[in-house]
Amino acid sequence: MNKKLLLVICILFSIAMQSQTLKLEEIMKGNAFIGAQPENERWSLDGQKIYFDWNPNNELGTSTYFWKNGLSKPELVSPTEASFSKIDFKKTTNPDLYYYIDKGRLFSYSLKSKTSKKLYQQSSPIANLQMGAVPGILYFRQNENLFQFNTIEGSIIQITNFRKGKSDEKASNKESFLKSQQEELFQFVRDQEALKKWNLAKSKTTKSDFPKPYYYGKNTFGSLKVDPKGNFATFRLIEDSERKSEKMELFITADGYNQIEDTKEKVSVDNLLNTKFGIYNIAKDSVYFVNFSSLSHIQDVPKYFETYEKSKTAEKKNKLIVVQEPIYNENGSYAISEIRSQDNKDRWIVSLNLENGTFQELDHQHDEAWIGGPGIPSNSYGRGTLGFLGDNETVYFQSEETGYSHLYSYNLKSKKKTQLTKGNWEVRNVTLAKDKKSFYLTTTTTHPGNRNFYKLEVTNPVLQPILTKDGAHEVSLSPDESTLLVRYSYKNKPWELYVASNKKNANLNQITSSQTGSFKGYSWRESEVITFKAQDGTPVNARLYKPESANANKAAILFVHGAGYLQNAHNYWSTYHREYMFHNMLVDLGYTVLDIDYRGSDGYGRDFRTGIYRFMGGKDLTDQIDGKKYLVENYGIDASKVGIYGGSYGGFITLMGMLTTPKEFASGAALRSVTDWAHYNHGYTGNILNFPETDPDAYKKSSPIYFANNLEGELLMLHGMVDDNVEYKDIVRLSQRFIELGKKKWSLSSFPVEAHGFKETYSWVDEYSRILNLFNDTLLEK
Repeated sequence: MNKKLLLVICILFSIAMQSQTLKLEEIMKGNAFIGAQPENERWSLDGQKIYFDWNPNNELGTSTYFWKNGLSKPELVSPTEASFSKIDFKKTTNPDLYYYIDKGRLFSYSLKSKTSKKLYQQSSPIANLQMGAVPGILYFRQNENLFQFNTIEGSIIQITNFRKGKSDEKASNKESFLKSQQEELFQFVRDQEALKKWNLAKSKTTKSDFPKPYYYGKNTFGSLKVDPKGNFATFRLIEDSERKSEKMELFITADGYNQIEDTKEKVSVDNLLNTKFGIYNIAKDSVYFVNFSSLSHIQDVPKYFETYEKSKTAEKKNKLIVVQEPIYNENGSYAISEIRSQDNKDRWIVSLNLENGTFQELDHQHDEAWIGGPGIPSNSYGRGTLGFLGDNETVYFQSEETGYSHLYSYNLKSKKKTQLTKGNWEVRNVTLAKDKKSFYLTTTTTHPGNRNFYKLEVTNPVLQPILTKDGAHEVSLSPDESTLLVRYSYKNKPWELYVASNKKNANLNQITSSQTGSFKGYSWRESEVITFKAQDGTPVNARLYKPESANANKAAILFVHGAGYLQNAHNYWSTYHREYMFHNMLVDLGYTVLDIDYRGSDGYGRDFRTGIYRFMGGKDLTDQIDGKKYLVENYGIDASKVGIYGGSYGGFITLMGMLTTPKEFASGAALRSVTDWAHYNHGYTGNILNFPETDPDAYKKSSPIYFANNLEGELLMLHGMVDDNVEYKDIVRLSQRFIELGKKKWSLSSFPVEAHGFKETYSWVDEYSRILNLFNDTLLEK
C-alpha cells in the first residue's frame, strides 16, 4: 500500500471516528459502555502475583483476576484464591510466618510452604488482630473483650471483662417499698439475705486473677485496643442518647407493601455527645479515665458566636472532644493519639502516659471554619495520617498549618517539630517505606489536577520523582518495594493497571485493557483545564469543552460537580464519567461546556476548601457566574443563552443560581439537590454552617427554599424517591413552596426506585433526556 493511499485512509478513518453520533441510550450505561475498569488492586504476599477485581465480560458483578510476569493477559482466579487474596495478613519477626483472621477464625500462614493452619474457632467470631511486642503473643477482640493468645504455649487468656448494663449486685441492692416490706415481715427473707452476704464475704477472701467485670451502662462502648506489651487496654465511651432519625418510605417493594427505613440524623447541636477515653490497667485490674481539660484552647469560643447577642452571656466550658485509638511504636514504649473537638475546629496530637492516665500535647491545629484536608479527615470521629518512624521516638503526621496539607515529623525526646514537605501544593497520600526512614508520597506538585509519585528521605527531605507525567497514579508497592503496581488514568483515558520498576521517571507497562469497542469507536475530547480569575482575585480551575467554531451555537452549559469537597477539573478520568460523555455529546451539538472546581472544591488548599464557610451558595455560586462571564468575554457566548445543571451539591448550587441570581441563567436542572441545609446530615453540614441552633443566619442564607419566590427561568428538578442521603422530602418541600407562591416555570421528575446515586440505565436515560430537552428548548433559537 503506497503512503498517499494510507494517509487518505487514516484521514477518512479519523473523520468517521469524530463523526460517530453519541446516543444517550449507550453512554448512560456507564461502565457497561466504557468497559469496567480494574479496582481493588493488591500484591500477593510473596510479590509474585498481582490481584485485582475486574469485569471485562460485562457480567453482573466483578470477579478477581491475577497477573504475573510471563502472562500475556490477566487470568481469572478461583473463588478460594480470590477470598484469600483479600485477607489482611499480620507480619511477625519471622519472615516466613503470618497470622490472619478469616470469617472470625484465627489462622497462621507459612509463606514458604504456602499452607494455613487453623488456630482458634468458636461460634462467636473474633476481630481486630494485633501483634504483641513479645514474639508469639497475639491479641484479638471477641464479644467486646480482649484476649491474649500465646502461640508458643497454646494458651488463651481473657484480659478484659467489659459488660453492658449494670451489675447484678447494684440491681439487687436497689431499695424499694416492697423490698423493705419483705425484709420487715419475713424472717426467711432476712435469713436468705444474711447467707448471701456471708457467702459473698467468704468468696472475697480467695482472690481470683480473672478480671473483675466493668459495667458501662447504656453507653456506647468501642475502640477497644491493647498496647503491644499487653499492659493496658484503652476504650471509648459515648454517652447514651436518644436521637431521632429521618424516615424514608420505599414504594416499589417485592411484596407490594410499602416499607419504612431510618436514614440519617439531621444536623443539630444535640448530636454533640460526651465521650470518655478510658484505660484498663491489666496488672491492677482497674479502670480510670483521662482528663483532657488542660488541652490548649479547649475553652475557646468560635468567632461566629460574636454575631449573636446571646453569645455574650454564654458560660465558658470545655469543648466536647473525641479521642482516637492510640498508635504505638514497635516496642510499646510510646503511645500517641489524635484528638478532635466535636465542632471540628480544633485538632490535637498528644503523647499518652497510660500508667498515670496523663498526656503531653505535641501539636495543636485550629481552624475557624473546620479541620480537614488530605490526610486529615473532616469527620471529628476520623483519624488522619499518624505513625512512628523507625527510631521509635519520632512521630509523623499531616497538617494544613501552612494552608496546604504537608508532612511533618515530631521527635518525642527533643520535642522538635520538622516540616518535611513545603510548597503551594498538597501531599495526597503517605506510605512509610520498609526501612521506616523514608516515605513514598502522592502529591499535586506539578499541577493541582495531577497525582504524582515521589520518594522522600527523612534525613534529606528532597522529593525524588518516580511517576510525574500528567494524570493520576494510584501506586501499590510490591512487598520488596522493587516494583510498582500502578492504577493510572488520563483525562480521556479510563483507569488501567500498569507495572513499573521503582526508579526515577519509571516507564509504565500496561497489563489490563478494559475499554469496549463501542467506547473506543468515538474520539473522546481531551478537555482543556483552564484557569480564570474570580471576582475576589482567586484563581479558579475548570474543564472547558468547546465546539469547532463552525458548529458553535453561542450557548453554554455550566456543570456543577457534587459533594462540594471534590475535584473534577483535573487531568485524569472523572468519577463523573457519564457527565463527561454527555458533555462530549453537548459539544457535538454546538454547546460550550464549563465544569468548574468552585470554592469548597478539593485539591487547592485550606483557604479554597473553606471558602464556603457559613455561606453555601456564596463564593461557590459567584465562581459559576464568573465562569459564565469568562465564556462570554472569551468564547463569544451569548449571556442570555447559558444554562446550569448538577447533582447533589451541584443540584443545590443550581437551585441557588436559579433562585438568588435569577437573571444569570435561562434554565437549570437540579438533580437530587439539597433544598434546606437544616434537613441535611450532621457531620457534613455542621462543619460548614455550624449548627441551626447556634448559627441560624448561616442556614437561612444558604438554603434555596427561602428564595423560592425569585424563580424566573425554567427549572427542572429530578430526584430519586428512595434517596437516603438527600431525602425525596427535600424536593417535595420546595415544590410545596412553589405551589403556594404560584410559581409555574418549574417541573419535578421523580424516580421511584432510585437512591442518591442512580443505578438503573433506564433511569439515567430518562433523566438526561429531560435535561437535554430542557437546554435545547430554552437555550437554542427556534
